[in-house]
Amino acid sequence: MHASLTKYLGVVVLALTLCGGSVIAQTIGPDADQLAKTRAKGVDYLKTTQTAGGYWTTDNVGISSLVAYSLLVSGVPESDPVMVKALKYITSNIRPDGSITGPKGGQVNYETSLCVMVLQAANKDGKYTEAIKNAEKFLRELQLDEGESLKSSDINYGGAGYGKNTNGRPDLSNTAFFLEALKAAGAKQDDPALQKAMAFVSRCQNLETEHNATPFAALVNDGGFYYTPSGEGSSPAGKEPNGGLRSYGAMTYNGLKSMVYAGLKADDPRVKAAVAWITKYYTVEENPGMGQQGVLYYYQAFAKALAAMDLDFVKDAQGVSHDWRKELAETLIKKQQPNGSWVNKTDRWYEGNPDLGTAFVLVSLHYCEPKPAKAK
Repeated sequence: MHASLTKYLGVVVLALTLCGGSVIAQTIGPDADQLAKTRAKGVDYLKTTQTAGGYWTTDNVGISSLVAYSLLVSGVPESDPVMVKALKYITSNIRPDGSITGPKGGQVNYETSLCVMVLQAANKDGKYTEAIKNAEKFLRELQLDEGESLKSSDINYGGAGYGKNTNGRPDLSNTAFFLEALKAAGAKQDDPALQKAMAFVSRCQNLETEHNATPFAALVNDGGFYYTPSGEGSSPAGKEPNGGLRSYGAMTYNGLKSMVYAGLKADDPRVKAAVAWITKYYTVEENPGMGQQGVLYYYQAFAKALAAMDLDFVKDAQGVSHDWRKELAETLIKKQQPNGSWVNKTDRWYEGNPDLGTAFVLVSLHYCEPKPAKAK
């Protein structure tokens, strides 16, 4: 699948370059030393903002688990005192039903999904295996499917929202985190939960196919993705005059990544349309369709999707080939604050919070590690 996707995108990979009569291997991505210094500065910032209780910002499992995950993927070992406190805080919020959430439980899917990712990343000695299995079972029960007497034709089928008893309406962001958690716990492409999720993911795409017969399917029809078709439909990018839900970058990369996880092939119309959209709107300067709103969230969705597709270069609509790792890292390096944090001055979805903003960026930079170019 990855090879054919690479061919479809027109990826340009130069494995070797002749220079002065010698053969030099090309490196993909940013300068390694600069990347390492930037990540270390971000890690140091987050280490200073952890509370005595092991959490960040407030007693919030969602933010704290995302920060903890960003530290783990940035090379902070689970034995580090900061991680010991963070893991103690996270596990103190394990509930009898397997969920991992704060007392209010208002974002139980989002929180539990992130916690599964944290515990799996820290599970070097099997210490968290039971907690991961229980949380995975809980998440699978959250997915909207036959358990709620839904048919596969139902607009909500296969999706996941914040939680059944809080906001049961599914959306693509929660569904994407749900799928990441299942994948971290060991789910394969043919897992029934991943396959069911494709029904909902497909209904979040502006593409009229046999997989999407919603009222919004053909109104925009550009192959991009929006937040949810559930209820009256919702896209933070707004609606077109004809009622169509506008596509935007973060959800389009979420949708494409989710399709890769579920093993959809390169010649699937949904994949081809999504790839065409990201080719047309490729950028590391903004969240396409939303400007600076949600741009830090966008960066991690962008990086995860392109890494999942095993792409090194992306050719844009003008035919220019981009080393996305290098461009993303260099953009984020420029945006780092003197104290090591990242914030979004366009403060929507809490991205003005430096703990959350820094966590999003460290996750993004995790995927920007330089690597040798592939041989042709």
